Amino acid sequence: MSDATSVTVRYWAAAKEAAGLAEEQVSATTLADALTHARARHADQPRFSHVLGLSSLLIDGDPVGSRDPATIRLGDGARIEVLPPYAGG
Repeated sequence: MSDATSVTVRYWAAAKEAAGLAEEQVSATTLADALTHARARHADQPRFSHVLGLSSLLIDGDPVGSRDPATIRLGDGARIEVLPPYAGG
């Protein structure tokens, strides 16, 4: 029995460029599940996994920080923001 929910993954800046789209829907129970699905969907984009690994993540506006993605459960309709590192002045 699966309790996966529909969540939105929104990509910003270099993550958006690497994914080739601004956002997508995935079905996942945890943040780790969502990231695994995203990596699989974009396996043909060589930069995607690298950029994703460098990015900060927010769930419904709250920073994930150093928490283990496998321990972060997602509610139905959750919004994951993928924010790559920014440079500049």
